[in-house]
Amino acid sequence: MFTVTTSSPEETRKIGEALGRLLAPGDVVGLIGDLGAGKTVFAQGVALGIGAKGRVTSPTFTLIHEHMGRIPLYHVDVYRLRTLDDVESIGIEDYLYGDGAVVLEWADQVLSILPEDRLDIVIERPDRDGDDNVREISISPHGERYQHMLEELKAIACRRD
Repeated sequence: MFTVTTSSPEETRKIGEALGRLLAPGDVVGLIGDLGAGKTVFAQGVALGIGAKGRVTSPTFTLIHEHMGRIPLYHVDVYRLRTLDDVESIGIEDYLYGDGAVVLEWADQVLSILPEDRLDIVIERPDRDGDDNVREISISPHGERYQHMLEELKAIACRRD
């Protein structure tokens, strides 16, 4: 696991952007965090890193947004879905095992249907003297590919300091 602290939405977006540059078709990234933690801001960065054009917003009501870049990016939000059957009914497996990368918000609600190999990212808002912009981003790789990806991401994150 690797944890990085950011102090602004721009810094959070930059970590996502660095990750987006590393993603390949079939990659799955699970985002975990409370409301307002910064999951969508992180996903915006991933989209930038993939080279997606257009505005990236939370797919809370549409459930899935597709963004085209050097590879397809499927931005999924399962917050409003109450059961695994609900999640499966949106055709989630087509995305998880498809031709693009998946960034899934509220991944902790559907861990049992996610691929065993994936990257889990927990974004938290620590209480830091009232600074609402500080985020702790903890990245946990599951599988060899994601371990290598994390090592590359660490090198990038450490260079930015």
